[in-house]
Amino acid sequence: MVFIARTKSPEEWKAIASAISTLVDEATFEATAEGISFRGMDPSHIALIDIQWPNFAFERYECDTVVKFGVRIDEFSKLIKRADKKDALEITLGEDQRTLHIRISNGYKREYKMLLIESSASSTPLPKLSFNSKIVLTPGAFDKVLSDVQVVSEYISIDAKSSRVEFSGRGDSGDASIALESGSEGLEELAVQEESKATYSLDYLSKITKAISTAGGSVAVEFSSKMPLRLEFRIANVNRIHFYLAPRVQD
Repeated sequence: MVFIARTKSPEEWKAIASAISTLVDEATFEATAEGISFRGMDPSHIALIDIQWPNFAFERYECDTVVKFGVRIDEFSKLIKRADKKDALEITLGEDQRTLHIRISNGYKREYKMLLIESSASSTPLPKLSFNSKIVLTPGAFDKVLSDVQVVSEYISIDAKSSRVEFSGRGDSGDASIALESGSEGLEELAVQEESKATYSLDYLSKITKAISTAGGSVAVEFSSKMPLRLEFRIANVNRIHFYLAPRVQD
């Protein structure tokens, strides 16, 4: 059995580990000849994350069979955070298939061996959804919107129209409203097939956005009225990080 995944930088691994840690404490990755994937749902079944990382995105990638390796995500994060931005990071499985070897090198070489865990997680199906509205923002713009609404509210309502999108929230201390029109700074795309409005938890959205925003790229927000939302984080060298969030059920 051969499994080697080497990247020129640890930044993709850091972003992925940070994203996963917002939902679960343990993660089981699956590696095949095509690449590495992860899918998991938080204990309350409100949010789901789906990650696909193709083989061609790695500096070196070898996998001759289906491999699953489970880690405690906080322990895994601590190790890969020891790598600086310019360090190469190589991950392999030990011959006993019970340890994960993490090698960090850029002149100064380090190697960690981490015990794997057995995962009882069952496969999580992806929700079958179609979306009427799509908003693409820079990570900084989306994070700012979330933070501005979170000052007064635990939830955010998104109201998308043909040339304008409004984010709003209300709490005991008052309410907040942010409007972005086509061409506004930070709003890269607004495509609305049908006017859509729904409300979502700010806690989940803020955590996942802050976890991944440092990796750059852009954030695509897709939703329909009173339906789950999907965030797509576009990160260089990672094919897909999708985050699904159930809407707030209102009376």
